[in-house]
Amino acid sequence: MQAETQHTRQPIAFRTHDPRLEPIAAKVLAGERLDFNDGVTLYGSSDVLAVGWLANHVRERMHGDVTYFNVNRHINPTNVCVANCRLCAFGIKKGDPDGYTMALEEAWETAASGYSEAVTEFHIVGGLHPDLPLEYFLDLVSGLKERFPKVHIKAFTMVEVAFLARRAKLTIEQTLIKMRAAGVDSMPGGGAEIFSSRVRSIICDHKIDGSEWLETARLAHKLGFRSNATMLYGHIESDEDRVDHLLKLRAVQDETGGFQTFIPLAFHPENTALDHLPVTTGLTDIRQVAVSRLLLDNFAHIKAYWQMLTPKIGQIALRFGADDLDGTVVEEKIYHDAGATTPQGMTRKELCRLITEAGRVPVERDTLYHAVTRTEDSFTVAV
Repeated sequence: MQAETQHTRQPIAFRTHDPRLEPIAAKVLAGERLDFNDGVTLYGSSDVLAVGWLANHVRERMHGDVTYFNVNRHINPTNVCVANCRLCAFGIKKGDPDGYTMALEEAWETAASGYSEAVTEFHIVGGLHPDLPLEYFLDLVSGLKERFPKVHIKAFTMVEVAFLARRAKLTIEQTLIKMRAAGVDSMPGGGAEIFSSRVRSIICDHKIDGSEWLETARLAHKLGFRSNATMLYGHIESDEDRVDHLLKLRAVQDETGGFQTFIPLAFHPENTALDHLPVTTGLTDIRQVAVSRLLLDNFAHIKAYWQMLTPKIGQIALRFGADDLDGTVVEEKIYHDAGATTPQGMTRKELCRLITEAGRVPVERDTLYHAVTRTEDSFTVAV
């Protein structure tokens, strides 16, 4: 059930002032699967330190002190989008003067401009452009592969795949096969938001629904793609909605094994239609990381995405179940358009310092979690 590597740790007795956590702790320490009610209890408990202790126990059982990061570069080829999601500050309607769409040469040049640290991954997501054909995106990827053959291309969310398939009058499977042929290596996890139909109808009713997102992921995995998975929290969802979302991801993972990392994403309300909502607190953020680690027993990795959490909360999350701090990123747009005040990029040295100061051991990885060994001007990947 659990994707773990055993690490020897001196056992320490579990303590809590919340008696509801005792039976959950017994399950966790025995390596047993938690259920829906357990998840709701973890969200509702006042003893967040005890919840974090349990998550850290699982994290160290799986990964010891290792914390992963990678050297990546984000490319957002367009912010023009037909959707009108209330949660989004990135998407712009066609004709808006703030909209942009990169010509292919511009996109390739953008990739090259962030290549100084020998990037191992290009992360490509963008808006649902009403006019750009599937061929534009296929050419974008194939051009990147031609210019940077060693770089892994993680591209196109389940939402983008479904949108492009409809525009091209192809099935999801046919579209994914074309993307694979063009050079897409794996897929990001964005667009999942919250699977609850009630919440989704309010915050992102123009996107595919939760079941379509999950089915697209299922098809991608069966074709051999690995992907990430996400959940957007901290808006109008309930604890029950969060648990439902995590357990639906866990069920698909039981079936396909294709998810490699889960990334909880804190909602940034600034510049969105939901800007009346408060930002998440640090307590909410670290609890979300911890509950994710405890419920997603078949996910190998939980990521603390420092761009959204802030580097400081990211460090704390490494003691609340997270084993990955994401990467150097370089020019992240989507969450900064929504008011994120974190840096848009970070060096390898800075990431290593954050991880080391948290008492963890930094390990650079590629997208598929192979260790990367660097020399002064090159890198090798241990497969």
